[in-house]
Amino acid sequence: MSAPDDALQTELSTYLHTQERRLHQFPRAVLVGLLAGVVGVAFRVGLQLAERGRHAALDLAHRHAGWGLPAWILVATAGITAAVLLVRRIAPEAAGSGVPHIKAVLYQLQSMRWLRVLTVKFFGGILGIGSGLALGREGPTIQMGGALGQMVARFLRCNATERQTLIAAGAGAGLAAAFNAPLAGMVFVLEEVQRDFTPTVFVASLIASVTADIVTRFLTSQQPIFHVASFGAPPLASIPWFAALGCLLGALGVIFNRGLLASMSLFERIRIAPLGAAMVGVVIAIVAWFVPAAIGGGYPLIDQVFHGALAPGAAALLFALCLGLTLISYGCGAPGGIFAPLLILGALAGSLVGQGARHLAPGLSLGPEVFAVVGMGAYFSAIVRAPLTGIVLLVEMTESYNLMLPLLVACMCAYGVAEALKDRPIYEAILERDLLRTQGSADLTGTFVLELTIQPGARFAGKHVRALDLPDGCLVISVRRGLRERVPTKETILLPRDHLTMVIGEEARTAVAALRQGAESPRDAHPAPRPGGS
Repeated sequence: MSAPDDALQTELSTYLHTQERRLHQFPRAVLVGLLAGVVGVAFRVGLQLAERGRHAALDLAHRHAGWGLPAWILVATAGITAAVLLVRRIAPEAAGSGVPHIKAVLYQLQSMRWLRVLTVKFFGGILGIGSGLALGREGPTIQMGGALGQMVARFLRCNATERQTLIAAGAGAGLAAAFNAPLAGMVFVLEEVQRDFTPTVFVASLIASVTADIVTRFLTSQQPIFHVASFGAPPLASIPWFAALGCLLGALGVIFNRGLLASMSLFERIRIAPLGAAMVGVVIAIVAWFVPAAIGGGYPLIDQVFHGALAPGAAALLFALCLGLTLISYGCGAPGGIFAPLLILGALAGSLVGQGARHLAPGLSLGPEVFAVVGMGAYFSAIVRAPLTGIVLLVEMTESYNLMLPLLVACMCAYGVAEALKDRPIYEAILERDLLRTQGSADLTGTFVLELTIQPGARFAGKHVRALDLPDGCLVISVRRGLRERVPTKETILLPRDHLTMVIGEEARTAVAALRQGAESPRDAHPAPRPGGS
């Protein structure tokens, strides 16, 4: 057999082997989606029971003016403190939403202790959010979905690539289970979590998300998360108003991101973890005593916005309260996500702009609820910097298909303003902060593997390997181009869509952010130190 025939035979064998591995992933993705749906529903039910208990305790406390307030403060503080201690003592990676941790696992920068994460996130989330923390259930379900993907991969003895795919698919399934939004779950994986458009990741994420959504709807309801009155497509004359809303929320999104990072740094200075948690518990309890709508997951508050039950003054007050409570709730290290809070804030801000537009331009005939829906998507885009996910998510959650154009305009304006202000997407900022903070931890010591895909227009595209200015302790060990994988030399030219596998030594850990930016397209890149810098 000639050399070309041998090459063709090898290429065909590689292709068939790759296809066989993809087929094996599909039933595994179904299993991950099934488990994520069941756990997501159980978590939702647990939070509902905890919130009913909270409302009952608050009502009882109000009926006893003498000792009611101190008793209520004690109960709320105990629940929040227990949630934070559960995280600190058993699984620190379960703090916050968990999305940055999932990203770190997929980038092979951290490990996934699936049993600890699953246990702490489930019970700690119910304790913390049930006690009144202004956090959402969506981040926890994303991290628990990723943990379930790791569990399935371990028990089925999957290889490293298959394990990463199942973790990503589980994360998408967790989002789908939380919001009854399977397309948003898949898009979130591709746009934010994995940023890998390979057919295997695409199909596995879609299958897991759809499966989780079916399970959730079967066990709960087929209705969308939010009930919004149907309305026709807004007139084109309203587009400038939606653009203005997007610009405003872009600036407010930067304030949210920087405030959240500042809050995390502030609580980090409090060496005694229970003290910080107790302080947050006291604040939450006092606010709940006077304004109970401002605490917890906040879905009833969004329903009030959609039904026009809030006056402008009340909406402005609730925006300020919810913003402050979300910042301290997340900063104290409790398990809980920011999806629901940022949707609440976006709805409140959108409602305020909508009420202003109704007075200044009555001819538009648009209610504040229209601006509230668009505001939710725009605020999500400004903070997370994933506009496609925000658009798909809001359409699926509200079934407001007529708002596609306003959502596109507002989300892109919010995205553009946040980018122009040079603000980092919140999950990337938290991830880099956590990696720098834990450089000396056991989870990041030693050598690890980093995988990058070079995007079109990236700084590394078109360069020789020798021209990448890699720091000491960093080595490119393979380049996969299509179906071919090769060991590069210094003269190998890197092309867009090349998939690099790099070994990162302990001395080069701080260069990870710069290496990732070298592989990103200019529109995704953010300033960072050069790989060889100190």
